[in-house]
Amino acid sequence: MAVTEGTGPRTYGNFRKPRASGLRGLSLGATMLLFGGLIAVVLGTLVSVWIALALAVVLALAMAPLAVRDRHGRTLMQRGAVRLAWWRTTSSGGNLYRSGPLGRAGSGTCRLPGLAAQSSLSEAQDGYGRPFAVLTVPATNHHTVVVSCDADGAALVDERQVDIWVAHWGQWLSALGTEPGLVAASVTVETAPDPGVRLQQEIGANAVNDAPDLAREMLRDVVAAYPSGSAQISTRIALTYSGAPRAGAPRRNVEEMAVHIGTRLPGLTAGLSMTGAGTAVPMTATELAEAVRVAYDPTVAQLVEEARAAGGTGLTWDEAGPTAAQEEWDHYRHDGVHSITWAMTEAPQGEVFSNVLTGLVQPSRDIARKRVTLLYRPHSRAEGARVVQQDYKNALFTAQQQPIGRASDDAEVVAARKAAEEQAQGHGVIQFGMLITATVDSAEDLPRATAAVDNLAPAARIAVRPAYGSQAAAFAAALPLGLVLPLHTALPQTVRDAM
Repeated sequence: MAVTEGTGPRTYGNFRKPRASGLRGLSLGATMLLFGGLIAVVLGTLVSVWIALALAVVLALAMAPLAVRDRHGRTLMQRGAVRLAWWRTTSSGGNLYRSGPLGRAGSGTCRLPGLAAQSSLSEAQDGYGRPFAVLTVPATNHHTVVVSCDADGAALVDERQVDIWVAHWGQWLSALGTEPGLVAASVTVETAPDPGVRLQQEIGANAVNDAPDLAREMLRDVVAAYPSGSAQISTRIALTYSGAPRAGAPRRNVEEMAVHIGTRLPGLTAGLSMTGAGTAVPMTATELAEAVRVAYDPTVAQLVEEARAAGGTGLTWDEAGPTAAQEEWDHYRHDGVHSITWAMTEAPQGEVFSNVLTGLVQPSRDIARKRVTLLYRPHSRAEGARVVQQDYKNALFTAQQQPIGRASDDAEVVAARKAAEEQAQGHGVIQFGMLITATVDSAEDLPRATAAVDNLAPAARIAVRPAYGSQAAAFAAALPLGLVLPLHTALPQTVRDAM
């Protein structure tokens, strides 16, 4: 991320998506197929012109799904693969989930569906003696800790202080590339209607018996009127570590990873204090189970708040999932509510201000519960250097393919070179993405939620598309669970990048 300074407000930019290493925007695999097909056509002319013509037609038909892209950069083959996977899922009933005593899960519990079905939750203590939850996903051997933040917000804060917060946040993200064993991080900002239980509890705890009648009446009016239309904003940061074995050591189990994370957690939470995140406290196992339970069934939000005020809910991980869920092509139904999840396909272009995402994360009157999740996958210094150098070479190669230079290609070369120079100066390189989940009470409210996101995304200078055919997985990935989606796919990431 490049920072521009001057006499005016500071701007940020140069968010880059690595260019394809193939010919004229094609992937490496498509380029190799094209060259192989052209060689076959040339050899076919030695036998018969008709054979060469037939091979040329076959090559064109094979290249079309790999070369034709939509406005979100997805090829016809990728879209066809999603359709095929969705057909297989619905044919086998994999889009339906029923749990509980009468469900099909088999254990009589309400475990999480989909990617987090095999996850387990334990609790440990960090170096400060604070309890924290450790979420383990056996499929990827990942262990996640979630930190709850009380962000200060930028209201009535001068620009210089905001710039300082952004600078420290960039440094904190850059340091994740050197964090031992860390593979991913995510920031989830969730907005939901405030049930008013906390306000009522706070007023009740501070009221005295001999208070004047006017004061009592005023406070009763406050308790009755203030929660109406108000919003509750929660910010959570998930840090995902790999339990892969170190050189010369066996694979680490949950207890060893809890010790490792516990020693690193105090430094990570202390670093967040300078980023405007406010007080950063690790979430306990019960708190994380409550947050996930409310996400799948927002109707229990007030009950959870009341139980907390009464001493605690006692929810366990086996009770955090929905009792029923059904995934559709373009939305997700879970415990009586409906959700749509969008994925970012294009980062902000050009230079933007620090408040570019403010409208997106703020509460919206058309969306009952909104969740915006930023996904980060930091590179180590060696990996970052390789990525930016390869991106610079690809941008330079693309610019040299044109007989007459285009301004867009020249700008790409300059931006790629600037990214390489910044990485050489010690800046971190991080892959990032974004998921937006809108939850409404009924299916009739889905069009309004869709229209709201369609209006908020351009204002944030990003392009989004619904996660068609993967709504359940995208919904789970938008939760503070630390799921790394590329590692849950059938094809490895390197193979998909080459196609």
